[in-house]
Amino acid sequence: MLPCIVRPFAAFPSASDVSTRYNLAELRLDLLQARYHARSTLAHLVLRPITLCNNRSSELDRLAGQVSRPLLRPLPPASPCYPASDPSGNCDEVRQSWSNASWRANQPGAMQGANFETFVFQNDTTSACFLNTGLGIPCTQGSVPVTGVDARNDADVQAAVKFAASDNLRLVVKSTGHDLSGRSTARGSFVIWTHNMKNITFHDKFSPEGAPPSATHDHAITLGAGVQWEEAYEAVNAKGRVLVGGLSAGGTVGAASGWVLGGGHSILSPSFGLGVDNVLQFTMISSNGTRYAANAHQHADLFFALRGGGGGTYGVVTSVTYQTHPSFPIIAAVLSTSTDSLTPNPPLQTLFTELVRITPNLSDAGWAGFVAVAPDANTGALGMSAFYILPNGTTGRANETIGQLFDTAQTLSAAGNDSLTVQTALITPVDSFFTWYTTFFPKTSTAGANGALGSWLLPRDVVEQDPDRVAQTLIPLSGLTALMVGGGAVSRVNPHAMGVNPAWRTALLHTIFATGWAEGTPVSDMNQLLDQVKQNMTTLRALAPDSGAYFNEASLFEPDPQRAFFGDNRDTLKAIKHLYDPIDLFVVKEGIGSDDWDAELVCRL
Repeated sequence: MLPCIVRPFAAFPSASDVSTRYNLAELRLDLLQARYHARSTLAHLVLRPITLCNNRSSELDRLAGQVSRPLLRPLPPASPCYPASDPSGNCDEVRQSWSNASWRANQPGAMQGANFETFVFQNDTTSACFLNTGLGIPCTQGSVPVTGVDARNDADVQAAVKFAASDNLRLVVKSTGHDLSGRSTARGSFVIWTHNMKNITFHDKFSPEGAPPSATHDHAITLGAGVQWEEAYEAVNAKGRVLVGGLSAGGTVGAASGWVLGGGHSILSPSFGLGVDNVLQFTMISSNGTRYAANAHQHADLFFALRGGGGGTYGVVTSVTYQTHPSFPIIAAVLSTSTDSLTPNPPLQTLFTELVRITPNLSDAGWAGFVAVAPDANTGALGMSAFYILPNGTTGRANETIGQLFDTAQTLSAAGNDSLTVQTALITPVDSFFTWYTTFFPKTSTAGANGALGSWLLPRDVVEQDPDRVAQTLIPLSGLTALMVGGGAVSRVNPHAMGVNPAWRTALLHTIFATGWAEGTPVSDMNQLLDQVKQNMTTLRALAPDSGAYFNEASLFEPDPQRAFFGDNRDTLKAIKHLYDPIDLFVVKEGIGSDDWDAELVCRL
């Protein structure tokens, strides 16, 4: 076995340090730099302690002089509420904003899922900073990075990467903190925060770098790594165009960061493909500070990897150029039902099974959308809500296809006994995708909860051949969402044309379930919930054992994560990673190359 190559950890501040918001100059950062020479199959390990921030000539001071903004000192978002007896900051603002996704995206130390800000030690103790000060638990740094760079341009990223590489720091890259596996934060880490790289450039004609003069693309858009979907949608709508992108209330998900690097599904994917199918060029900073423009004409191997091979793995992407599409009218369909039952009762099961049964036909007709089965926030009784769109459709065609689902719902509701009630049944024309998006998605979204999820991609043939089994497997899963974002244009791309999981090319449904817990929940109780996630994943995976999962929205308990997330692209992706990141500076949970490291990604195996 190779000797352990240890990534350095920062010396962690005490609770009093966190709550008093100490200055960077007062922070003593003790780093161990691992230097080793691989002259044979064995590495020679040399550890050298480095003390930073001792004086004005420290290494952090030199870095501060190379970047355009002051260095970050991220703190846990609840830290202004400590000490509880005499809060050090604006605790009222924190409490009011805690569940606001936009506020969280604007905090360098915050994740959209609050549990990823907590660190759980092997003995099941934790380092955390909870909003609920009544728990009596001191505020500590948890998994929030200890320092980093607020990057505004490529030069900032280059300086930050070189600094991290020189001392072999545990590096993370963060834009908005939406990573549902917590990959953009880590205990004792150095963060490159790309959230403020907000440049947007529209190109009437775009020529990728290194391309021949004839290789131009009309109506493209280049987005900086910090642009969010709300901003991107507004920009393309002003030009009468649409863009394949993510959906979330408030549009806070990053449009040129982890979403696209994991593949990027969209309600427009059946019409135009995954996000990665629409990328014309990436710009990326590698672990030695080199800037690459990767496209079909140069650095094609890197272009392959960045199109779905996972974020935080090959380098820091600083911009993405997308193909846009002409705007079009749509037919919107919304069906919302409620029940009087805490578990799936027969009418709800019948309705959900009918939806699964007609899903292949809906896909053939051009529909896309999603259905959620979830409890009412007040009563806990289950209900089903479906949101679908038919691009360039007609009301008549909509009634012929999805109308049968509405008829089934009305029939079940008319049966009486209040066992299923139709709350909303709407089929209506909308003049554009942007109008639909701004009408049906609220401006603010909820975040800051604690939870974990599981997911699996279900191929069309599985859904088609046994819809009853699929429905019976899915409906008991807590927090279920089934997204019909596969098929159509997604299925017409060669499975090995790019790094994204080949399972996407046969998938019709992306199915997700989730569980959650209150902050401060004992680790033993959390582990019981996570054990249930593992059991549910075993059941879900059994529907299509040869399929896979979407890297960006998946369980962290896959028995073979490299196969589940990347399929038979994984060996090619690993070879490309080693070309562009030979020192393994960029490693994330269950990403390409992570199997060479321990669970905390600080010690090479």
